[in-house]
Amino acid sequence: MSEENYLMENGAEHTERCTQALLEIQSLDEQIKLFGVFDENLDILQAETHTRISAAADCIKVEGAPENVDLCATVLEKLLQMLRKGEPINRSRIRYAVDLAKEGNADMIEQIMGDVIAITNRGRQIKCKTLGQKRYVQALKEYELVFGVGPAGTGKTYLAVAMAVLAFKNKDVDRIILTRPAVEAGEKLGFLPGDLQNKVDPYLRPLHDALNDFLGNETYRSLVERGSVEVAPLAYMRGRTLNNAYIILDEAQNCTIEQMKMFLTRFGEGSRVVVTGDITQIDLAQDRKSGLIHALSVLEGIEGIAQVMLTYKDVVRHDLVQRIIRAYERRKG
Repeated sequence: MSEENYLMENGAEHTERCTQALLEIQSLDEQIKLFGVFDENLDILQAETHTRISAAADCIKVEGAPENVDLCATVLEKLLQMLRKGEPINRSRIRYAVDLAKEGNADMIEQIMGDVIAITNRGRQIKCKTLGQKRYVQALKEYELVFGVGPAGTGKTYLAVAMAVLAFKNKDVDRIILTRPAVEAGEKLGFLPGDLQNKVDPYLRPLHDALNDFLGNETYRSLVERGSVEVAPLAYMRGRTLNNAYIILDEAQNCTIEQMKMFLTRFGEGSRVVVTGDITQIDLAQDRKSGLIHALSVLEGIEGIAQVMLTYKDVVRHDLVQRIIRAYERRKG
């Protein structure tokens, strides 16, 4: 953005109270990583903070209204710290950092750099990317029963699977059990082709994929054959007592009250349970109340149970997903 356009967009009154800040940059490579491909990171930061940013020799210059310059400089310092610790910078992280700084929580930006939670079969490090995710993972470490509730893309299921695999590898549990109700957007199992396994597999595919990511295909198949890993519809849990297992109930918003009570009374000694769901995406018939919503109310404040609520700010998919979720929330309100 040229200086002429900046002044035109921000008004003549800013010419009198415009200020600037200079931040040291260590190398051209660091500047390139910070600014992004075709300066896309720079464009987002300028738009979010209403400032003008430019490179000057071995530093970055920020210009604009004093309060905006302070905001932008603070965020830039935190982003540079992230880069210097090997953390990638992208559009989603920039917007999240700006939001935290606007709320007066700039110091918390560093907390999203946290420790590695797990490593995938391909060697990719899994870390928390938002404070909401950090609270969620902490709850998974501390509580025997955790409810993780939030919109799609917040990592509810993926992080739970990561913690389950970690617990299994550390021999804290003997088995991993992943389950979800076979209810989806108006389709009924009876109308789908194939035998029962063919009918339920599409509903369980996201769980299979997550386990494959951490275990690798061969190890995953071997563990399934040995009974150490089980991925099954919720109906298969009835009548069982599940000891020494890490149990994840996914898409729990589609459980009935009866199904939820059945599930929550299955786990036994040495087990940990995670219940994930999105209460804005309920596919049950209108006359059926969600067992997840009911359980959150009934179990609120019960010792040993954690309820972690994630929001659109915790979405770690494409940053456009955040805006879509936010738009639906505003329309609902």
